[in-house]
Amino acid sequence: MRNRRKERRRSRVGDYIATYYNPDKIAKAWSVIQADFLRETGVTLYITLMATLFAIIIGLPLGVILVTGDSKGIHPLPKPLMAFLNGMINLLRSAPFIILIVVLMPITRAIVGKAVGNAAVIVPLIIAAFPFVARLVEGSLREVNPNIVEMSLSMGATTWQTVMHVMLPESVPSLITSFTTAITTILGYTAMSGAVGGGGLGNLAITQGQQRYNQAVLLAALIVLVILVQVFQSVGTHLAAKADKRLKNK
Repeated sequence: MRNRRKERRRSRVGDYIATYYNPDKIAKAWSVIQADFLRETGVTLYITLMATLFAIIIGLPLGVILVTGDSKGIHPLPKPLMAFLNGMINLLRSAPFIILIVVLMPITRAIVGKAVGNAAVIVPLIIAAFPFVARLVEGSLREVNPNIVEMSLSMGATTWQTVMHVMLPESVPSLITSFTTAITTILGYTAMSGAVGGGGLGNLAITQGQQRYNQAVLLAALIVLVILVQVFQSVGTHLAAKADKRLKNK
């Protein structure tokens, strides 16, 4: 009985390989890889880096406000304002990205003049990513030793000076780690945006892989995305280690 099951399993695997990884499919996949992969990888990197840059530009100051403006922060802000900011961030973070793209189409069209394409995908990516970055920045700043912050304030430093010269410099290693997490997450979103007209490897995997039943293209796109994540993670980990004073003093 077990032998029969093993034979059936082997037969199914053999059929799968014969169907999706036969010489004809692999030859077609190779032609797609040669023609499009380098360009689409560049598009993926362009969209990911642009979205990450703008997400940090918006999310970094927002994360600072979440920490300093808290009721126990160094510059408490009105509770309704903080409740609005927290609510907005939670709302945007809870929305699935694929739905967010569709809901934001009118805003995307108003900003870039169209709702699909590489430039159009960057808008929902930024809106999906900046609340995530803000929470990561908030977490990094809350790790700063409160005694150092208190010392800065007791020496007469203003809130701005304490943030710029104490809190942000002290949290640099953690911020680099957070931004590395953000860029790898945004890279995943970028691949997902191919489902609604965005360019890059995600779009190539869907149009040339899924829709044409060419699993080899899907597998190749997955491998390239995994390599990109590994590169981003390795660079981020290296930079965070170099910026960590505790490791320098060992």
